[in-house]
This record gives sequence, C-alpha cells and structure tokens, in this order.
Amino acid sequence: MSQNNNRVIRINKFISNSGICSRRQADELILKGKVYLNNKKVEKLGLKISNQDIVKIDGKIIYEEKKEYLLLNKPKNFITTLNDPKNRKTVKNLIKGATKNRLYPVGRLDRNTTGLLIFTNDGDLSKKLTHPSFKIKKIYHVTIDKPIKLNDVKTIQNGFQLEEDKVKVDKIAILDKEKINIGLEIHVGKNRIVRRIFENFNYNVKKLDRVMIGPITKQNLKRGMWRFLKDSEVRLLKNFS
Repeated sequence: MSQNNNRVIRINKFISNSGICSRRQADELILKGKVYLNNKKVEKLGLKISNQDIVKIDGKIIYEEKKEYLLLNKPKNFITTLNDPKNRKTVKNLIKGATKNRLYPVGRLDRNTTGLLIFTNDGDLSKKLTHPSFKIKKIYHVTIDKPIKLNDVKTIQNGFQLEEDKVKVDKIAILDKEKINIGLEIHVGKNRIVRRIFENFNYNVKKLDRVMIGPITKQNLKRGMWRFLKDSEVRLLKNFS
C-alpha cells in the first residue's frame, strides 16, 4: 500500500485514492458486498486499514495511485471539466497523455479565463487549495474596459455585499497609469467571483489571468503548456498558509 509503515487510512478513502471511484461510491461498493479486506468481506463502513492490509474489489487487488501534481497555464476557450456533453474543448485535451493516473482540476477557471490551474489525485491537497478556511491566496491580473475609480478600489478592499455574500479581497492594486490593469489577491473561490466583483461596479472584464496559486507562479510556463510540480513545490503548497 504505502511506504509509510505507520499509516492508517479509512478504507473508503484508500479505494478513492486508487482512482476507481469517489469515497461515497466506495461506501456503496462496500454495502453491495464487493469489497474484501484480507480475503474477508467488508460488512461495515468506516473501517481503518494499515499498509499491511490487502484490499480487493471483485476479486482484484487494488493499490493507491501515486500522488501526482500537474500545473497547467490554461489558454482561453477551454472549459474546466474532464467531460463535456457538448463536445467543447476541455482542459483534459491539454494534458492528454501526461499520466496514466486520473487527475482532477483543483477548482475551475471559466472558459475565457486564462492562467494557472492545478491537477492532482490528492484529495486532501485539493480540499486545502479550494476551501476558504485554509486561506490559500490566488492572484489575478484583471484588465477592465475603463479606468477604475479610486472609491471603487477602496470599497472592494474594505469589503462589500455581493448578492447574498459579503465579499472582501485580500489585496487590490492598480498596475498602470490608465487604471485598467488591476492586481487582485483573493482566497474566496466562489463561481466567477473575480468577474462578478468588477461587474458589480459596472466594469467589463476584458481579460482575466490567474498568475499565482499560493506560492506557485507561472514563471517559464507558456500558455497552453503544462509541467509536473517539483517535490519542493508540493511541500510548499502543503505547508502554505
């Protein structure tokens, strides 16, 4: 199972880590009597197993996938999903052939948003990067259609009501004398949140580019290209706060 001799893990998480299915689907397999632990049928949920245990599903031994972490510099006109019933271009097309493991995008960028997108099969890291309670910063370069008013900058910085949510960014900065290029640091991950912030103040977002996730930047990674994160970068992400 694992190289860690003292590792204990819930059996549904282990099955999920193997890439076969989600934790919920693993529980369903257990309830259907398809999961065996050390050649005995698993009859209750929530069991914990160690690295000496052998797990089988439908008679086949399963193993945890090696954890992988891939960084993509997403171009426009690709949607952040692995399958699209409308046959539109997806980010899956951009990382095709990168690995045999099933990697999932962490959060999402809308079709016209460019920039950094992480893929992984590490559910714990994915949760840390997306849940607001961990406060993992994301930095965006925003280009709007007209100069931003200083009063709007102050309001965005101080926090304001956006529909049913109270929104407060971590930092906002004007990047040019024309006042149309804005730097925005935020850890909230709600759907289209950056575009919605500017639309709320009657600005049209012409370009939106995510340039940083936690400590990870897109340095030397051209648009449309990907690379695996280094072990040191993964450690930075896991320890980032």
